[in-house]
Amino acid sequence: MVGWAASGVIAKGITELGPLAVVFWRMWVYAVIVLIFLKLRGTPLRKESLRVSLRGGISLGADIMLFFTAIRLTTVANATVIGSCQPLVMLLIVGRIFGERPKRHDWILAVIAIAGVGIVMFGSTGVPGWSPRGDLLAVATVLAWTGYFVFSKLSSQHIESSQYTGATALICALFATPFAVASGQVFDMPSANAWMWLLILSVGPGFASHMLMNWALVQIPAWLGSTLTLAIPVTATLMAWAFLGEQIAVLQLAGMAVVLFALGGIVLGQPKSTKSDVD
Repeated sequence: MVGWAASGVIAKGITELGPLAVVFWRMWVYAVIVLIFLKLRGTPLRKESLRVSLRGGISLGADIMLFFTAIRLTTVANATVIGSCQPLVMLLIVGRIFGERPKRHDWILAVIAIAGVGIVMFGSTGVPGWSPRGDLLAVATVLAWTGYFVFSKLSSQHIESSQYTGATALICALFATPFAVASGQVFDMPSANAWMWLLILSVGPGFASHMLMNWALVQIPAWLGSTLTLAIPVTATLMAWAFLGEQIAVLQLAGMAVVLFALGGIVLGQPKSTKSDVD
């Protein structure tokens, strides 16, 4: 979650490149890294993995393109806060898709956490850098992000997490390429400084964070992994304040406290043997 929170801050900080150019270079570097990793560990990417991961890769590509564009138009806090409303959608659909049954107190705490996210969003209204257009794009990321979570969980029934990570990385890069080329943003080569941050973006929030999350989703309920993403807007807002100089209102800080309190309650309320519960 920390890695994913950092991705928006880093992407917004690479000001010399357009958002789709950042997505293009980031995803191809990320895909190459994952494919090399799979090759070195003796498990090269299989054709079957590409078939199983197609929907997840397209969802991830749509999510990243929408999100990276949104953070250029609005604040990091708003973009991440709106995107984190996805757990509410997950709570509504996990019963039908996965047979998971969140407990009543999980529902209550999830709603409290989402309310805290709403406070963060409301508190940023009028803050320099805020844009309703960017907020609307962030709303669109909710559907794409939900699809990625669902397809990630479903893929664990057919392939291991490292295969899914490699396949979605390649599919995402292929999916994003025509959009980036059509925008005309990829024809200017990044500077040395931009390449450094693109590499960091690919290795940290890209390779490490996605590999860890895809592995984790095999071990925990899908709704729990989704709910924990509510930590992203809090972490991202603090990073944007520290590194990008974005302002934080007092009301936003109050909302962050609510989010962290609710998340802590959800995590502490889970059974000790999570893996056996999933099985």
